[in-house]
Amino acid sequence: MPVRADDLPVTAAAADPSPPLGVVVTGRYDQPPGYGVNRPQGSDSWLFTYTLGGCGLLRQGAARARAGAGDLVVLAPGTAHRYTVAPGAERWRFWWTHCQARPSWTPWLAPYAVSDGLYAVTSVPGTLHGRIDAAFGRMLADARAPAEDTPCAPDPVAVAHGSLARELALCALEEIVLLAAGGPRAQPPAPDRTQAPAPDADARVRRAEELIAADPGAPHTVRSLAGSVALSPSRFAHLFTLRTGRSPMRALREARLGHAARLLEATDLTVERVARASGFTSPFHFSRVFRERYGVPPGAYRTGERR
Repeated sequence: MPVRADDLPVTAAAADPSPPLGVVVTGRYDQPPGYGVNRPQGSDSWLFTYTLGGCGLLRQGAARARAGAGDLVVLAPGTAHRYTVAPGAERWRFWWTHCQARPSWTPWLAPYAVSDGLYAVTSVPGTLHGRIDAAFGRMLADARAPAEDTPCAPDPVAVAHGSLARELALCALEEIVLLAAGGPRAQPPAPDRTQAPAPDADARVRRAEELIAADPGAPHTVRSLAGSVALSPSRFAHLFTLRTGRSPMRALREARLGHAARLLEATDLTVERVARASGFTSPFHFSRVFRERYGVPPGAYRTGERR
């Protein structure tokens, strides 16, 4: 009997924790009604799903997306999410991959943002379905290469061990994202909203992005950025997320981390001074989020110990 997403268990962490940051895990599932995963704390990694048949329902925070055959739905890390066989569906057959997404993928996914961190790429041309399915198959095969003589399980899952396997997997996933999100098609339907964007909404968002890029270490806030483009904080946050696929504070943190990485590469400033110059008031917090983003602490990044 199908279950509603609201009826999912309180947490999936004990039985189904998300993979740690930096690991690439791929699988192919064929799940009946009743299957579901709920992660109130979200995941450290990105989750990419591509539906082969049936229908799934995915939620990120308060937003939701139904995934039918040929749909690529992506959940970014850091926000509570849950996914299940859609109510009324007989099954959900889908590929899935947990990994750390490459920064270059975000602009491709941004036009399909349903909310901050949830992307639904629908209406993928049928001529591309076979290529996308094959690319996922290559990811699984490359990850299983050390044990290629062992028989495949009905629902195979594999972890890409070693830098070569990880890079091959990420290259295949990049092909998938580019094919699905970058291929020619009609414009995706605009998300439901009660107020249409102003004609100059794009210009205002670009101006805010320019302010962040010009001085990532400045004490920017949603309120200060909104004031700089003559918008209310709530309206600004909505437009920024709609146009870029990420919240203003997430964009600011990414800009600050990128600025910090450049300072570590090009200067001999201490880690504490790099943190302050990049807008982080706490060196401990800076080290933690830097390691989450780049896979190593700031000091190790400077000495070249990078993933």
